[in-house]
Amino acid sequence: MQGKSKKIQSASDASYRFGDFDLSPSERQLHRRGRLVSLSPKAFDALLLFVQHAERLVRREQLIETLWPQTHVTDANLTNVIVALRKILGRQSIQTVSKFGYRFNIPVVGEPGIRQTTYATFLQAKELAALRSLDSMRRARDLFALCVAEDPAFAAAWAWLGRCSAFLEKFTDGQSVNLDLASAALRRALAIDPHLACAHNFYTALQLDLGESRAAALRLVDRMLARGAEPESYAGLVQALRVCGMIEESIAAHDRAAALDPAIVTSVTHTHFLRCDYHATIDTYTGTRYYLDAAAWASLHDVNRATSLLRERLVSGHLSARMAGLMESLLSALEGRRDETVAVTARFVYERDPELLFYLARHCAMVQATATVTDLLQRARAGGFTCSHTLKHDEAFASLRRHAGFQRELAEWAGVERATRRELEQRRLYELVGR
Repeated sequence: MQGKSKKIQSASDASYRFGDFDLSPSERQLHRRGRLVSLSPKAFDALLLFVQHAERLVRREQLIETLWPQTHVTDANLTNVIVALRKILGRQSIQTVSKFGYRFNIPVVGEPGIRQTTYATFLQAKELAALRSLDSMRRARDLFALCVAEDPAFAAAWAWLGRCSAFLEKFTDGQSVNLDLASAALRRALAIDPHLACAHNFYTALQLDLGESRAAALRLVDRMLARGAEPESYAGLVQALRVCGMIEESIAAHDRAAALDPAIVTSVTHTHFLRCDYHATIDTYTGTRYYLDAAAWASLHDVNRATSLLRERLVSGHLSARMAGLMESLLSALEGRRDETVAVTARFVYERDPELLFYLARHCAMVQATATVTDLLQRARAGGFTCSHTLKHDEAFASLRRHAGFQRELAEWAGVERATRRELEQRRLYELVGR
């Protein structure tokens, strides 16, 4: 006999859970430790919007449109709702983000339709992913995979599964299956929830590795113009604009992201490096440290510190072959071992990650391996990466600037960037990041 399986939920599985509270959208009720809490309809709708965007900015305009659609109201109306919620939830429960909106600060530990055990696994996996080591990302990936196996409609878990898989594909050799999983998982997340901000952000990184930097930037600009400013979308723009060679715009995107969410993590450290601002690179380099701070110290002429950091990390045994190769390439360049620098570079065939190709080109430039530099720069450009500012100002390329081949490639990079900047300007990028 055939029949449809029916998902049985407990009362808490039908609610958002945070602190001592359970919020049931279907019943339009708020309970505190099992006891009903009285809420006005407007306060309930505002609270529901907050928990659905927990720890993210909720724009003032979004709140007003949700609570009073197509109705003109004063700021006092919204302020009264926020005050009422703070009286119930606590003064620190809702943070005011000056000029932008509000942020709900109580961690949400359960969502409607998702079993408590599945959501607990999801939160554990997110904590592991935040560590950004190979081991933690593998463990996080497996936990996110468990989440979507238990609940195939869990969009955020699909997005994070894609994020971890993309990271592991990038930094683990012989794991091309991770790229297919990353692409499939992120597309699945967006199919379930086309507006899921983290999925759009994670998809950006995948697009850049696949050589779609301009398309990624255009998609993010169009999304924000249609839906309003989001810190996650600005974080994606930081990376996309940098890979397109738009350094000042990348930094401006980071500033906007940080204004919306001071806790947001972006890749602005890499932008500072390409801008040749090495002190800012070191100051903003957080999390597990691999390569970039060593490269920055070397650029500040503290070669001893740079080589010491590289040697210490290379013997740790916790690096992927790709990351170890990048670090070995820099170390050999700093020590003037030209043939070894070129040989280390030649051992790796990078089908993706054009930004990594640029860093390898930079090492070869340091030992004046001109032909290899030109080849790597051409491959980086073919993969969607350009940054003419760095070619013009980074000391590593100083000895190559008189060579005709290098000048031709520099002109190519600058031409690509002009075309991209014009297209993005026409799509109203500067309304989002300023000039």
